[in-house]
Amino acid sequence: MLYVVLVGAILVFWLVAIDRPSLVVKMDQGEITHTKGHLPPTFKHNLKEIVERDKTSGELKVYQTRSGMKLKFSKTISKNIQQRIRNIFPHQSFKSKGRKKSR
Repeated sequence: MLYVVLVGAILVFWLVAIDRPSLVVKMDQGEITHTKGHLPPTFKHNLKEIVERDKTSGELKVYQTRSGMKLKFSKTISKNIQQRIRNIFPHQSFKSKGRKKSR
C-alpha cells in the first residue's frame, strides 16, 4: 500500500514540477542556436530577422494552454523585442487544447 502512495506522489510531482513547453527557441548574439518543437517556417523567418537586427540573446518558450498559446521570454530579452515577437507569433498555426469560451 505504501508503494502505491509513493508512486502516486512521484507521479503528481512529475506532472507539476517538470517544465514541458511545446516550443523552445534559444538565441545567442543575433542567431537562433537551438530549437525544440514545431517552428513554423514563416515565424522562423520573421524571428530570425528581429533577432539578427537587434543582436538578441535569450530564450523563448511557448506553452500550450486550454485557451491558446502562452509565450514566456527570458529576462535578457527587452520588452520592445518581446512585443515585436508577440506581434509576429502565428497563433493560428498552433491548436489549443480546449474550447475557448466566448462571453
